[in-house]
Amino acid sequence: MITFLNEFMLWWHWIVLGIILLIIEMNLGTFFMLGLGVAAILVGVIDMLFGTTFNTELFVWILLSLLSIAAWFKWFREPHQTDSGQSNYRLDTLGRVLEEIEPHNRGKVKFDSPVLGNTIWHATAKVRIAKDTRVRIVQINGQLIEVEPV
Repeated sequence: MITFLNEFMLWWHWIVLGIILLIIEMNLGTFFMLGLGVAAILVGVIDMLFGTTFNTELFVWILLSLLSIAAWFKWFREPHQTDSGQSNYRLDTLGRVLEEIEPHNRGKVKFDSPVLGNTIWHATAKVRIAKDTRVRIVQINGQLIEVEPV
């Protein structure tokens, strides 16, 4: 099989293979086939210029493909971002008091945007805050949010 491919696989076969892989990539949108297609086109150009054997072409294609996959994982892939923990709230998030908050006691606050996945939270404060007062987050302590008037 290798001798057959060595005799009949021409440089333009690699370029056609590369273009086919690029077309597949356009339909998938994963950027995985992009490296394989570009590697095949480069192998076609190398074969056209230097007239290499099929074994060399295959080795160069595998090497370039592995390098493109490694480059994808190293530099181009976006890191996974999670919403777990306390990473998706901001201290400037505003809300309105639903139940009056006495100093160091609980009340309820409805925030304008979700805080850790919810808009209504039990909240505490160091001062008395009347109902319908606008508040902002001072800090989050477990399941309690400490707020202060704006």
